[in-house]
Amino acid sequence: MRADEGGKIRIVPAPPRNPLRVLLIDDHLMVAEVLAARLSAADDIWVAGRCSATDPNLAAIVRRLQPDVITIEVAPFGTATGKVLRGLIAARPEAKIVVLSAQSEVALALEAARAGAAAWVGKRQGAAELEAIIRGVCRGESWYPPEMLGEILRGLRADVTRASQDTDALDMLSPRERDVLRGMVEGKHGREIAQDLMISTDTVRTHIRNIFAKLDVHSRLEAVRVARAAGLSMQELSG
Repeated sequence: MRADEGGKIRIVPAPPRNPLRVLLIDDHLMVAEVLAARLSAADDIWVAGRCSATDPNLAAIVRRLQPDVITIEVAPFGTATGKVLRGLIAARPEAKIVVLSAQSEVALALEAARAGAAAWVGKRQGAAELEAIIRGVCRGESWYPPEMLGEILRGLRADVTRASQDTDALDMLSPRERDVLRGMVEGKHGREIAQDLMISTDTVRTHIRNIFAKLDVHSRLEAVRVARAAGLSMQELSG
């Protein structure tokens, strides 16, 4: 039991045995309240908490509540959607992310998929469908609207192709060029790279020009992006 703000005691139902713990993140708290009530009617689902999408302490809330599933409205985040979702996953790697949104932009759904969201559910879908999807993602399934799925899969395939091409490009670098690129990825300047490798700054500049040519880029930023997109660790870059 727990006292409410008026000093009265209200009974808080105990969670079912081994429930799926769900955290609802949505700026529309009334919507979250209604959804929480509907989900709580299920025997195997327990709404462990509700909070606003713009709460500055989202990661801390996730770490404290340890949810199995996080539903989140991504509309407030726009182009930062991927970053926010990756932050939630970092806070609780075991949690499955279900985007529960009124948005229907395929680009936003693709960004969510890239960030690791297991599902994208429209708010117009019923509670029964959401319950099924929550159970499904906990079994390792994914769900995106059929009308979005084709474009999302094409986008993910394109990502794989680009990463493969970037990896092939890195294979063309010499061991010393890979050492220089590693320094660039670490954010070091030419003089620092030269000191680490015990070579002259002129030699570093020559290696950087060769790296640019082989990777078909025109700046350090682009070279670093290619290296990171290839998915190689610092140790792998060093040879």
